[in-house]
Amino acid sequence: MTSLFARKALLPNGWADDVLLRITDGLIDDIAAGATPGDAAVATGCIIPGLCNAHSHAFQRALAGRTEERSPAGRDSFWTWRERMYELAAMVDPDRLRAIARQAYTEMLLSGYTTVAEFHYLHRNPATNLSGMHMFEALADAASETGIRLTYVPVLYERAGFHTSKPEGPQALFALSLEEFLEHHAEAATRRSARLSVGIGAHSLRAVSAPSLLAIAEAGRETGAPVHLHIAEQQREVDQCLAAYERRPVRWLLENASVDSEWCLVHATHMDADETKDLAASGAVVCVCPSTEANLGDGLFPLADYLAAGGRLAIGSDSHVSINPFEELRWLEYGQRLATRTRNVTSFRTAHVGRELFERAVEGGAQASGQRIAGLCRGAPADLVALYDDDPMLTGHGDESRLDALVFSGYRLPIEGVMVHGEWLVEDGEHRSGAAACDAFRAAVADVGTMR
Repeated sequence: MTSLFARKALLPNGWADDVLLRITDGLIDDIAAGATPGDAAVATGCIIPGLCNAHSHAFQRALAGRTEERSPAGRDSFWTWRERMYELAAMVDPDRLRAIARQAYTEMLLSGYTTVAEFHYLHRNPATNLSGMHMFEALADAASETGIRLTYVPVLYERAGFHTSKPEGPQALFALSLEEFLEHHAEAATRRSARLSVGIGAHSLRAVSAPSLLAIAEAGRETGAPVHLHIAEQQREVDQCLAAYERRPVRWLLENASVDSEWCLVHATHMDADETKDLAASGAVVCVCPSTEANLGDGLFPLADYLAAGGRLAIGSDSHVSINPFEELRWLEYGQRLATRTRNVTSFRTAHVGRELFERAVEGGAQASGQRIAGLCRGAPADLVALYDDDPMLTGHGDESRLDALVFSGYRLPIEGVMVHGEWLVEDGEHRSGAAACDAFRAAVADVGTMR
């Protein structure tokens, strides 16, 4: 058992002073406010729960900054970006994936993410075109080396479009049959550990058949795995779904699958009012990825209507053009302000928007990653972030506005330490193996600039 004393801690019922945590086997087994440091191994200023990055494509970290040149056609979109992503995928073997993911996961920890849900469809080694467990093992190794908590979400990609058969060309690297995929999922589930859990998913409605999607959902129910799915990210996807199924994507899913709190729908950008209300009522969590959605020109999620209807929310860094949960939350709110020409849109539970955004992300991220307990409380994983409470960003802020400052002040994050499963991974603002991760990343991406 170890112990930690904090002058301030954000507990499920709000800020508390002089908090002592007792930690055993990576879990918080006792927590008391109004305590004294006693024999605490570490004393710090301010602690908050770590956040879950609920949607990650780790290999795309190598693409950041490489797609910002206008194409000759001069009409760039998600679909032209996707061609560049395919080029990168064709270069990512297990060794390179391990190095890229290690860098991404290190950056996540340094910014306050303590869990990542890795939405993984790059199942084949491009050097051999063989599937197997090698790509999964690369991600698991990267998570183990950095210490981040990993929810591995293998996803099926069995067709190129609603009316297209087996993927060809670059998409062939993603392709598995349903039988192969379920075998892969079952094998991954045998590798679970204290910091590695396993979800299950489908890439999108366009990439899987209806029977396969229902089989995946059933496998999720049988194994207790959260079910993840890209949906309604692009208007073109909505149009194609209407043509194929005579329903919009979210409407079709709600009518044909038993969507509930075990589901995490990613993006859900393009919904009509009834879809928004009914999805909120389902109990599913929506993972919104504002920096990637802005980078790709996806559009704006109908946040206010969704939250007003009781919807649940998580955040993700997706393609990793930015790895900073507080920036994701800031731009989630800023997008709504720009669209509505108002301020403080996300204020349904409290008048303080930063706090509401953060607390919703804690709750929704736990749901998306399959964790049954969220936040700093007895029985929860000891996953937390220690802040320099005398940092200029937080100076002069009390309990009411501290999280507002953290979300809406776009300065360097005042993170002193990060703990996962009771282990300090970041101390004095530095990751324990950050330099080695950076060196490996440099070597792995040295020739990525040769694309095109």
